[in-house]
Amino acid sequence: MGVEAGRRRRWGVPVLLLAYLCYVGLGAGVLQALERPAEVRAARRLLQQRWELLANHTCLQGPALQRLIQGIIEAYKSGVTIQGNTTSLGRWDFSGSFFFSISAITTIGYGNLSPSTVSGRIFCIFFALFGIPLNLVLLNEIGQLMLLGVQRSAHHLEEMFHWKIKAALLMKTCALVTGLLLFLLLPPLLFSNKEGWTYEESFYYSFITLSTIGFGDYVIGMNPDRTYPSWYKNVVSIWILFGMAWLALIIKCCINLLESSSDFCQCDRKSTELSEDVMDDGKKSMTGLCNVECCNDKDKIAGGPGACHTHTASMEAL
Repeated sequence: MGVEAGRRRRWGVPVLLLAYLCYVGLGAGVLQALERPAEVRAARRLLQQRWELLANHTCLQGPALQRLIQGIIEAYKSGVTIQGNTTSLGRWDFSGSFFFSISAITTIGYGNLSPSTVSGRIFCIFFALFGIPLNLVLLNEIGQLMLLGVQRSAHHLEEMFHWKIKAALLMKTCALVTGLLLFLLLPPLLFSNKEGWTYEESFYYSFITLSTIGFGDYVIGMNPDRTYPSWYKNVVSIWILFGMAWLALIIKCCINLLESSSDFCQCDRKSTELSEDVMDDGKKSMTGLCNVECCNDKDKIAGGPGACHTHTASMEAL
């Protein structure tokens, strides 16, 4: 049964991953079709206002400058900025739309980019409604596959070197170190190179993104003064997907550790209270204060049939 379940999971993850990528690609295509024309119109309108201002006003006046500023603000919200005699586009091309789709269904929600058309906003609602459950299912399957790989590696080590506790501890440590390198320590080097951030800023962005906090103060691919390769946002999208699955495993392990430690403390406290109750049995019998836990089956077996009848009698006597 375990081998069959592992085989189904190995085939299930690629199918889910393919469905996931097709879904995100569909969302990117629809968003590009809905938002790209508005982006182009905003860029043309901004250039036209700039040319009219330079041609008709040798000395800038308040209303004209205000209109220019307002146009720049509206264009910037749509992802358009002026660079010399041209405008920079790219937030709503396919790679930008793909990255926005990933950030939407992963619930990161940077907040620096959002649909500006009514149709785009309505589509975004339904896209996220079905995309968020799909994202959660895929992340769970990827996380389980990672965990299965660690468990099988530990099992092979046990068979080869006849280790038990050491093999599991070694594989968990290796998985933790590998995940730290692939998802938190090495990606900031790429972000520092492409974005011009410091390593600390890039590491901060990495954790804020993978934890789905998504403040939006640092977002990749948004600097108009830099030229980004076409593969950049796509690679970062894949990094987000697998990095979130890995971080979810780490968070789950932390939750299990906290829960187990909490259960241990509760059990230790209960056993301590039970020991004190047993030691103070004579005193409680005299005062009529009986702990209900003393009358369970274990106490009856340990103390005999009359162990709890003394307390019952003293209670009835009161």
